[in-house]
Amino acid sequence: MSKGMSLSTDFAPAMIGDLLSRGAIAPSVTAATKRQALAVVSEMAARAYDLKASRVLDALLEREALSTTGVGHGVAIPHAHVPGLEAMSGVFLRLRPPVQFEAVDEEPVDLIFAILAPMDAGSDHLRTLARVARSLRSPELRRQLRQAQGADAIRALFAQEPRSSAA
Repeated sequence: MSKGMSLSTDFAPAMIGDLLSRGAIAPSVTAATKRQALAVVSEMAARAYDLKASRVLDALLEREALSTTGVGHGVAIPHAHVPGLEAMSGVFLRLRPPVQFEAVDEEPVDLIFAILAPMDAGSDHLRTLARVARSLRSPELRRQLRQAQGADAIRALFAQEPRSSAA
């Protein structure tokens, strides 16, 4: 599997799909709770980017304790700075069934796009977060992600040009 991506931390990736290594997409995950879903994210990140799962989980839970990353419409975008990470990276999960995530609209979450940033990423972390959030505001992209057959189809959706940010 791919280790860290070779992107510079001087700028956010050109395409959202550039954040996702092949082993960082899971099209069908079962988790009973938000914590279990974040644990799956952490295990996937550990394998895909050669990290310690416990460090990833601790960073995600610490960020989640500040406020929910459930942004509405069944989407969560957990994000954190992770020790040992060399480049901006992502993990995508499609949960079946959805889980409660304390989302802003109180709807359960079935689409999770986790953003993991190097400790020195600075504003690139926030630019990447904004970019992913804008993309996932698209009802059409959310629909396509929910219907996509497999990890390659999901990655291809994120590799397309940026979409309208209409809600």
